[in-house]
Amino acid sequence: MANAAVRLKAVRKEYGRVVALDGVDLAFPRGGCTAVMGPSGSGKSTFLHCAAGLDRPTSGSVQLDGEDLEKVSETKLTKLRRDRVGFVFQAFNLLPALTVAQNVELPLRLAGRRIDKRLIGQMLAYVGLSDRRKHLPGELSGGQQQRVAIARALVTRPAVLFADEPTGALDTHTAAEVLALLRNSVRSGLTVIMVTHDPVAAAHADRVVFLADGRVAGSLIRPTAAAVAERMTHLGAGAADAAVGGV
Repeated sequence: MANAAVRLKAVRKEYGRVVALDGVDLAFPRGGCTAVMGPSGSGKSTFLHCAAGLDRPTSGSVQLDGEDLEKVSETKLTKLRRDRVGFVFQAFNLLPALTVAQNVELPLRLAGRRIDKRLIGQMLAYVGLSDRRKHLPGELSGGQQQRVAIARALVTRPAVLFADEPTGALDTHTAAEVLALLRNSVRSGLTVIMVTHDPVAAAHADRVVFLADGRVAGSLIRPTAAAVAERMTHLGAGAADAAVGGV
């Protein structure tokens, strides 16, 4: 992918004697949604941390929105994450003492950028919470809190949004609403990379990449929940060596 938003080349990550990632080569296209799946201990979290610039690989390279992360200083890396990367987690990570609007504004304030009230209004309208702007997080449902988190992640107009189990704490109906929001964001040009254990959530992606034992263990294009679930049953020890299918 010549115009990849994120690219990992031969990425290896070691924690002492533990090899969490073992030669991972992946590219993620701009304006696409990719789900990353694998058994517990497969390297999903380490992959996300390295791909998002939260952790540096032991060897190999990561390119994020055209920047080689190995060649940038910690200061520039911090600015890169702040300006070009959005994060959504299973735990909504909202500040309980701030209103909905203030939580959405927070990334702009931390970056020292001017608060554009019209932009904040647009973000809240996009996630369907225009009438909740003065509410505190504790006054919202779980699904509403996750929508606030999505608005906060999108307010800086990032190139890439990393979502770590974004529907893990939500019921089925609410999860579908959140996934639809992420899909709509992709249509506007955003790249979404979502780590999930849920085949239904993964089926909303354009592609699913499977990890096992720290290695890429195949992929599915235009996945269905049934196909994802079937592939997951075959992942385990040694699956990376035996897997078929391109990446």
